[in-house]
Amino acid sequence: MSSYVDEIIEQVIKQNPSEPEFHQAVREVLESIRVVIEANEEKFRRDALLERLVNPERQIKFRVPWIDDKGDVHVNTGYRVQFNSAIGPYKGGLRLHPSVNLGIIKFLGFEQIFKNSLTGLPIGGGKGGSDFDPKGKSDREVMRFCQAFMTELCKYIGADTDVPAGDIGTGGREIGYMFGQYKKIRGLFEGVLTGKGLTYGGSLARTEATGYGLLYIVEELFKSHGADIADKTVVVSGAGNVAIYAIQKAQQLGAKVVTCSDSTGWVYDPEGIDVAALKQIKEVDRARLTEYKKYRPNSEYHEGRGVWAVKCDIALPCATQNELDVEDAVLLVENGVTAVCEGANMPTTEKATKYLQDNGVWFIPGKAANAGGVATSALEMSQNSERLSWTFEEVDAKLKNIMVNLYHNIDDAAKKYGFEGNYVVGANIAGFEKVLDAMNAQGIV
Repeated sequence: MSSYVDEIIEQVIKQNPSEPEFHQAVREVLESIRVVIEANEEKFRRDALLERLVNPERQIKFRVPWIDDKGDVHVNTGYRVQFNSAIGPYKGGLRLHPSVNLGIIKFLGFEQIFKNSLTGLPIGGGKGGSDFDPKGKSDREVMRFCQAFMTELCKYIGADTDVPAGDIGTGGREIGYMFGQYKKIRGLFEGVLTGKGLTYGGSLARTEATGYGLLYIVEELFKSHGADIADKTVVVSGAGNVAIYAIQKAQQLGAKVVTCSDSTGWVYDPEGIDVAALKQIKEVDRARLTEYKKYRPNSEYHEGRGVWAVKCDIALPCATQNELDVEDAVLLVENGVTAVCEGANMPTTEKATKYLQDNGVWFIPGKAANAGGVATSALEMSQNSERLSWTFEEVDAKLKNIMVNLYHNIDDAAKKYGFEGNYVVGANIAGFEKVLDAMNAQGIV
């Protein structure tokens, strides 16, 4: 008889055709928790535990009609996948990007179950979004889209049910428009969305949280190996929220970050990336990285992709899924990289991950390394429930504590099952065990 894990992977591929990212996420998780499954195979099979784990509790798909500034109507597709609520209300971002489809939302929602579990906070896994592209749209067009999107989504979410957040394409502006529409329709001022503005229930340090959290786990990783990240050379991909604050915190910790990138090209700045210039270009002007040279004449701008060819000690992929492939991994290893830690969700391909691990690179997957964002979202939920606002220092200290504990949890889980140093296995097992206990306790639901 074939193993339970193999059967479920086969079933997922068969039942969800043309969703390769979802297949990849399921395969990566199930392969690495195989040791736990095989020790309990008979019980898990009888309870259809894996079938319940890989099938979302609810998948919502809806049309989003909105009117542009010329008066023309456009129709996009909206999604919310409520994957698993065993340990708390569904929690996960809303991605606005032309590439969004059901498979991508399912992959992100499935990953979110384990990421949220790893934070140690009571939040379940979910994800949503739309194939709407906010790039090149006016504020009014974005507002009309967000209002149309929330008019449907508001039926399925709530502070104790499902609490969405930002993601690619969904920043403070979009969250504000969505929150306003939710409040208008439901008549409730509650912590239904995180990543809100500071004047209406947002948390200090939320903007910085994913990037800062990434560096806190990198720092702990190096410490636990008797090393330090000060004076190390770091390459970062991306130029969005995660990348900007990862660069900022790395520099605060004494490292030198020499690259960043966007969808058209990348920058190499041998003197270290100028965070103030990057924020001006990306957060204020919403411009391309071609503008960076105006601020730093000694920097180089390159079309296309190429950050992974730059010699470094630490590589932090902070852009999007599957951006670091096996050829990039080979270059990184040849150039002597020590650690690769994921700031984005699943930015490293399966082959690249294996190559890095086989060559002794310390590799921490996104579900652990970028969990600081969702952890701070859960801290925002706590503040909303208490009608309180904590100081930046309080939130930052809690975030650092969560990331340090998270590193030791995944390290301990890897050691416990004989996979010392394999943080992918450690993260998946540590995340899975908590969800498993909760699912078992709550019966077959």
